[in-house]
Amino acid sequence: MKKILFLCMILAIISCGKDKKNSEDTQDIVVSDSTGTSDYQGDVILQFKVLDSKYLEKNVMWSPFEIELYKITEKKYDSLKTIILEKDITELQNSIAQDSLTYEELTLFYLYRMRKLDRENELALNSVIALNPDVLSNARLRDRNYKNTKDKSPIYGMPVLLKDNINTATMATTAGAVALQGNTTPDAFIAAQLEKEGALILGKANLSEWAYFFCNDCPSGYSAVGGQTLNPYGRRLFDTGGSSSGSAVAVAANFSPLAVGTETSGSILSPASQNSLVGLKPTVGLLSRRGIVPISSTLDTPGPITKTVRDNAVLLSAMVGRDTLDSKVYADSIEIKKDYYSALTDTTSLRGVRLGAIKELMKDSLYSKALNELKKIGAKIVIFKAEDVELSDFKRLLSLDMKNDLSAYLERYAKRVDVKTIEDIVVFNTEDSVQRIPYGQALLEGVVKDSASIEELQAIKDTLKSRGRKFFNAPMNKHQLDGIVSINNYHAGFAAAAEYPAITVPMGYDKYGEPKGLTFISVPYSEQDLLRWAYAYEKESKQRKPPKDYIK
Repeated sequence: MKKILFLCMILAIISCGKDKKNSEDTQDIVVSDSTGTSDYQGDVILQFKVLDSKYLEKNVMWSPFEIELYKITEKKYDSLKTIILEKDITELQNSIAQDSLTYEELTLFYLYRMRKLDRENELALNSVIALNPDVLSNARLRDRNYKNTKDKSPIYGMPVLLKDNINTATMATTAGAVALQGNTTPDAFIAAQLEKEGALILGKANLSEWAYFFCNDCPSGYSAVGGQTLNPYGRRLFDTGGSSSGSAVAVAANFSPLAVGTETSGSILSPASQNSLVGLKPTVGLLSRRGIVPISSTLDTPGPITKTVRDNAVLLSAMVGRDTLDSKVYADSIEIKKDYYSALTDTTSLRGVRLGAIKELMKDSLYSKALNELKKIGAKIVIFKAEDVELSDFKRLLSLDMKNDLSAYLERYAKRVDVKTIEDIVVFNTEDSVQRIPYGQALLEGVVKDSASIEELQAIKDTLKSRGRKFFNAPMNKHQLDGIVSINNYHAGFAAAAEYPAITVPMGYDKYGEPKGLTFISVPYSEQDLLRWAYAYEKESKQRKPPKDYIK
């Protein structure tokens, strides 16, 4: 089957068209008879060298909750399921307000469900890699303080999973790598922000090891520590997308209402779209990256993964905060919203919004249908041919940045592990290559070998940024567009190079049942517009369906 742009650097060099002539086309969009462009044949089983992890100590992970979980019967679980399963934040908070649910019960439900379904059974997805041993005591604290806490954020008391490259004080941060299993650190900036807003850090999600800049031929969602994450819409049939695979899979399977991923190029957009979710890759610098295992300080950003657009806006709002120690922190002159959700109302429409549709994508019937739905709610759709732009040296930028940035992370945070350099990691892995690197580590080896002067690296960054912006700005300027509409993570590489934000929202399923997302891309700090457009489309299309094997 077709992989969804398998490695992040491959994303960056994809161009959807070579003809530089652009044309404006605003007539009704004809939907073809086909149901999509996937070449999956319906009978292909994905082959993996490893499924479950040999390094994950499940008994240790579950030991803090054994007594509490023992009290949950299947009858109690079923009664909670009617209140919790597939509910958004607003619905969950309403149940809390009506005394039909507590934060402790909410947290216990997700813990029970994870233990029941996530590993070592016929529905196993291997999406969660660690659990916060303090989460139940924190949930009880939220319950006790509920009535006395004024001006509560909508995220108050809501469980959140963090991708396991985001530092937390209560759990090791491994990036999925055996070499970092003992990596205990203080909280990352965004983890502290979430706790400050009253969120509950539920645990850590599995990921593509080292955020997918690790091996050439490894599948999405594989890490030595977490095993192979699988897609709930088609276990061993559909790609999970990477690298925030576990974050997306856990939300899709209702193991957590919210999750945080990270993206360098497509690592939020890909798994969110592959798991029929909403994923936002913010403007680089809007959210702090401090305390996150890096690939590239030029392109990295965390971002929210949720079932609904409004939940996405809530999670984004809870993480926003100006971190002056982040090299990409936004300037004082830039006005940043702290509340992205209140603008999403029943009256939200796309009246007057001009959106560009890429002609080369029109053969996808789900995309064509989505464009017609956007027109119904007021958008002006302009069809254009994509710019002929190449993102040469994209992979090299990631290698050179990682050489500097991962080394700096190890020096600052990885005090309790033996590896101190990327060279140490490569050597450590070769000492037990069968278990630690079953798919090899070609990209890490490439990082070790590559080098460049400061001036050469800066030239690569400048060229990539200007070319990424040209890809979007040329049609946006010519046709006075507010944004561009794409599919999944098809243009994530260009958005990464341009440092532009993007959001994907479910737009349906192909004839084999594989999810696809409609992706909106626009200029820096346009997150409120992106959320508004995605919300209006979500409200009109109502495309998301839960994975059928995971609603029981």
